[in-house]
Amino acid sequence: MLRVAVAQFNATVGDLTGNVERILQCAADAKARGAQVLLTPELALCGYPPEDLLLRPDFYRACARALDELAGRAQGIALVVGHPEEHEGHCYNAATVIENGAKIAVYRKNRLPNYDVFDEKRYFDAGTEACVVTIGGVRCGINICADIWEPGTAESAREAGAELLLVLNASPCHLEKHQQRQEVLARRVAATGMPAIYCNLVGGQDELVFDGGSFALDCAGAVQMRLPQFDEALGVVDVHGGLLRSADLADELPLVAEAYKALVLGVRDYIGKSGFKGAIIGLSGGIDSALTLCVAVDALGADKVHAVMMPSPYTAEMSLDDSREMIRQLGCAYDEIAIAPAMQTYETMLAPMFAGLPADTTEENIQARIRGNILMALSNKTGKLVLTTGNKSEMAVGYCTLYGDMAGGFAVIKDVYKTLVYRLSVYRNSLCSGDPVIPENIIVRPPSAELKPDQKDQDSLPPYEVLDAIVRAYMEEDRSPREIIAAGLPEADVRRVVRLLRIAEYKRRQAPVGIRITPRGFGKDWRYPITNRYADEY
Repeated sequence: MLRVAVAQFNATVGDLTGNVERILQCAADAKARGAQVLLTPELALCGYPPEDLLLRPDFYRACARALDELAGRAQGIALVVGHPEEHEGHCYNAATVIENGAKIAVYRKNRLPNYDVFDEKRYFDAGTEACVVTIGGVRCGINICADIWEPGTAESAREAGAELLLVLNASPCHLEKHQQRQEVLARRVAATGMPAIYCNLVGGQDELVFDGGSFALDCAGAVQMRLPQFDEALGVVDVHGGLLRSADLADELPLVAEAYKALVLGVRDYIGKSGFKGAIIGLSGGIDSALTLCVAVDALGADKVHAVMMPSPYTAEMSLDDSREMIRQLGCAYDEIAIAPAMQTYETMLAPMFAGLPADTTEENIQARIRGNILMALSNKTGKLVLTTGNKSEMAVGYCTLYGDMAGGFAVIKDVYKTLVYRLSVYRNSLCSGDPVIPENIIVRPPSAELKPDQKDQDSLPPYEVLDAIVRAYMEEDRSPREIIAAGLPEADVRRVVRLLRIAEYKRRQAPVGIRITPRGFGKDWRYPITNRYADEY
């Protein structure tokens, strides 16, 4: 029998020393549970994705030294460690098998993804050989992440004599992707007749969140082990004669819980790994900033979050009351800074140039930019990072102000549609044992930027149910306007939303990085030209 330990841990990009120590601690824990081999995630040694660090020769040399140190210190258990490798003038996404202090085998990733958020062909050469190594009497084949997403590589391992497939992964999260991974690996299991163990990275890295959810499938494709999503964990699987057994079987998360946990982990790791002292959030009394505040407090603790309400003459008293109630519930630092004096100063300064011109969005944007200046000033003084509160629906159509509500360092709900914002807010309230942390007023009142009297979002935009459906079809599914209209969405709204989406690209390019939770976000996997005269067909 072979006992395999699965190390689902949170690696930090570039922290070679820290990652070595984490792997060694996982190895010690695995030994204590009787495991003979420890499986780590893809590029566990250096963190994923290292991006253009992989263009630096010295980075490969540092990784090689870290791997040597790991090999020299790991005793009494075999390790399968993901790392970048420079070999004979070529660079590979590799996994090395270490046993008794020696590197006994190296597998080089065959399939290099170059789609969505992946750029591996920019950095790596493709390996061509299968790798099968005998551990504890079991012939283990090794694959890395994209190797299993199409036929060929797992089958090559089987042809080389493998009885068990060990898969190292750094598969970023989007909602319900864990189900897709399981279906893909089940196809490889069916094609090869081998059971498989899938180890996935967990943690946040810039806009990406890795959700863990490592699992093992037996020869029939049935799940025999599953580790929790969004948490570090060490799982153990016993392999005996092609059968798998494990006591580790976490529940799968429903979609809304998955989304909320992804946001919390993304904020925690972006702030923590980047070394900021905490977070600053501009409250408005609206649902977007309310949800962002909850995520920040759950991620960092109330003592590291500072909320600031900046009322204008157009701010409803209800907005102030609801914000104060949230602060009472959450217990974070809170200040109110009225912006009317600054508005008056701007009006006086600009009066000669604005003489005879009607008020328009210019005056609205000045309010947003005053608030942005205040938040950034507080950030500079305190070392805390400003978290912006704009959602995906607004980002898609440019319903946001450059250097105003877009000013900040990290966009928490940048990839969250407005319709999901409401669901997440209800979900967060469901976690409360007492009064809801997000007041019911915030959830039920019509959304408004409160930049002019009686303003409502729907004065400028279609209903969010319609807007989100159009954006999802056009942006995530690459469907044409003609197809979207044929699916039953109103033609006038489709034309308006597609036009707004196209002309807002210059804004999005200047937006802060934000957490990706959908199959396509406005980030690494959205690369449209700003200057662009292509016209969609209708």
